[in-house]
Amino acid sequence: MKVFKIGLFFLLFCCQYTYAAKVDTVNTYSASMKMNVKAVVITPDKYDGHQKYPVLYMLHGYGGNYADYVNVFPVIKKLADNYAMIIVCADGKTSWYFDSPVNPALKYETYVSSELVSWVDQHYATINNKAGRAIMGLSMGGHGALYLAFKHQDIYGAAGSMSGGIDIRPFPNNWDITKTLGDIKVQPANWEKHTVTNMIGLLKAGHPALLIDCGTKDFFYKVNLEFHNKLLESNIAHDFIVRDGGHDIDYWSNAINYQLLFMHLYFMKAVA
Repeated sequence: MKVFKIGLFFLLFCCQYTYAAKVDTVNTYSASMKMNVKAVVITPDKYDGHQKYPVLYMLHGYGGNYADYVNVFPVIKKLADNYAMIIVCADGKTSWYFDSPVNPALKYETYVSSELVSWVDQHYATINNKAGRAIMGLSMGGHGALYLAFKHQDIYGAAGSMSGGIDIRPFPNNWDITKTLGDIKVQPANWEKHTVTNMIGLLKAGHPALLIDCGTKDFFYKVNLEFHNKLLESNIAHDFIVRDGGHDIDYWSNAINYQLLFMHLYFMKAVA
């Protein structure tokens, strides 16, 4: 009977509590691309501009935009409250978050990992070091999160990928990658240099905490499994989650909870 009463009280408390995370759509400026870029910034309900909070950057997939996460996965507002973190949803269009070697106008690596990070640290009360900063994404954004974290280990302390295109080389005709890297037959070195699976050697001692998550029915499952095995062979610590599922919203709606819990646990340990 006591267990029932406690459970009922907890249920009533949860039903009555209203999450008050604030969602801002902001204009940030990219000097490298000479244009304004929109982003969504979610601050937790207790945010008052004085206490400093860790920041999680979230990268959307191909065909998406900065508003996807808050529109498709509204649970992130609740998780921002629960885990007391600021969440920034960046915009990367179809860039794959590269500084393009073939189109000087596309500098999304510089934008996300330098210009946007600086803008957020200037406008919000953040823990402005790698202990208080993480990055994650899905699909194109999953590759982007790992790519940026591997190249900027002084910026991000943790990185996560949901259904990430971990190796782009098997997909030379998909998702406008050629617009950013050129034709794989003409400029193969660009593809070799910019695919995350070839970047494991960049990881240093104290590298970002890593979470890779992919469903067994996903067309990216094979490259994720191969990446996981390469990390094992290189003795790189990481978490690897595999569940039944495909490259779809149903899978990500589940996976996003694990991603944010992982980031929360990282922040709890790193910031303490």
